[in-house]
Amino acid sequence: MMGWKSTLTILFALLAIVLLIFYWFSPTTKLNFGNKSSGNSNFSINSGNMQFYPNMRYPDSIITYRIDNCPLKRTNDMQEAFNILSEETILAFNSVDESEEILVICNDELKNEGGLFIAGEGGPVNITQTNLFNVIFTGKILLIKDSNCPEPNIAIHELLHTLGFGHSENEGNIMYPVSDCNQVIGEDVINLINELYKTPSYSDLSFENVSASIDGRYLNSEITVRNNGLKDSSEGKVLIYADEELVKTLDIKPLKIGVGMEINLGNVWVSKRNPKQLKFVIDYSPQEISRDNNELILSVE
Repeated sequence: MMGWKSTLTILFALLAIVLLIFYWFSPTTKLNFGNKSSGNSNFSINSGNMQFYPNMRYPDSIITYRIDNCPLKRTNDMQEAFNILSEETILAFNSVDESEEILVICNDELKNEGGLFIAGEGGPVNITQTNLFNVIFTGKILLIKDSNCPEPNIAIHELLHTLGFGHSENEGNIMYPVSDCNQVIGEDVINLINELYKTPSYSDLSFENVSASIDGRYLNSEITVRNNGLKDSSEGKVLIYADEELVKTLDIKPLKIGVGMEINLGNVWVSKRNPKQLKFVIDYSPQEISRDNNELILSVE
């Protein structure tokens, strides 16, 4: 028969085992290790210009494209890139058979630059500078390599190049020079696109330069009018007043985006003697981006 000392030893051993089990499995302490992320996904960790030139955009928020003889995988990637950017921004992309604004071509020959394989190339091809925007008329994308990511990161990267965006210094941004499947489109890129394209696609006729003199009763003037808008203008007129009295009406021919015309005026009779001011007014019926620049007043020096 077991003695009381042996029984007590067994009980202590069982109690020790129970306490040990309770110590290991009881949730007495909570440890929080936090989250690891790539940080700010915006274009630049520090402040910097996102585009090659300031205010780069196409004339309209509906942009046409054509994909020329690309393999099925890259064609699907490119179409998905257009769809993703359409969902994220106010832009829309329409496929056309000709006269496209963005041309997408493919090449299976890998390029090497600085020890890195180039997956694609893209950018604006034809740009016109106006007082408001650097207007992109055509862009081109060369897709060299298929994307192995869940989203078509290479196609999105090159598409943003054609919209005027350069490379980002932020590794978490999709515009970083080296591609990674975890990269995303920064909110600042989306916001800038929406800000640029909220301006309607209208013409914007404005005076670029006006000088005038009156010799006796005769007016001499040099006038430059430019279309700084996002649409080719139709015909308009310049009205010239001397102290609110109409002196001359001049025709403005249709002007393409960024194009101006110079008008030289000589020996125009002014009925009012010694006018205090001359007023030049652009008379244009269609909608414009702004009409604040349609009037200019010159006073006697």
